Amino acid sequence: MAELPPLREVIARHGLSASKKLGQNFLLDAQLLDRIAAIPGDLAGASVLEIGPGPGGLTRALLKAGAKVTAIEMDARCLPALAELGEAFPGQLSVIEGDAMKLDHNELMSGEPFHIASNLPYNVGTALFVKWLGGEAWPPQWQSLTLMFQREVAERIVAQHGSGAYGRLAVLAQWRADASLAMKVHRSAFTPPPKVMSAVVHVTPREAPQSVSAKMLERLTEAAFGQRRKMLRQSLKSVPGALDALATLGIDETRRAETISVAEFTALAEVLRRV
Repeated sequence: MAELPPLREVIARHGLSASKKLGQNFLLDAQLLDRIAAIPGDLAGASVLEIGPGPGGLTRALLKAGAKVTAIEMDARCLPALAELGEAFPGQLSVIEGDAMKLDHNELMSGEPFHIASNLPYNVGTALFVKWLGGEAWPPQWQSLTLMFQREVAERIVAQHGSGAYGRLAVLAQWRADASLAMKVHRSAFTPPPKVMSAVVHVTPREAPQSVSAKMLERLTEAAFGQRRKMLRQSLKSVPGALDALATLGIDETRRAETISVAEFTALAEVLRRV
């Protein structure tokens, strides 16, 4: 590994600045980045997918940890800085210019197990998260997710039912995975500082009930939390069979979505799959 120049120097030399349009906020604190890269555990020789590496702050930390990194970056301005990193870590970094929302991540990782670690662009973070959690095939090809979000979004992912933060993201994250808030990150750690605080969420898959359809659960949660202030008898009436399923399970249809536990949502989805 070659001696790397300070990240601020790299950014200045390449004339880089965070793009608001692309939802970029650069992290420059090397110690903080090393701590984030350590969250998944030992990455020596492991494959890691990173979305939106920008000038390569987290990428550096992952490479130093011994990971083989595949980075997807749609900002062409950042590619020369990432190319320099590739030269400093021969054979460890592959950079793909493109839109992460449009690419098949499993295919990019050649069908092998991989971790995902990313300081996600704010404008696509939630959509990517839902994409990784979706699909009927489980366990997924990814072994863990270590993701930076706005703190409000992070808290929604790990929220328990009955809390104000509990919603669709919590159900989708928790019904077949373990999600935890691994680290809070102050806005001052970023360049430029965003208006909100951030946090890193760590998610690992676990065994899922085979009788539950992910697609049905997504439909249920979308309907229930799309009208979260309404009673279930109103919010779920657009889902065929949902009201009968509530009755079958003895769930009071006058309850609201935020009071329904992850286990109750999966039970509903299981009943509806049999209908």
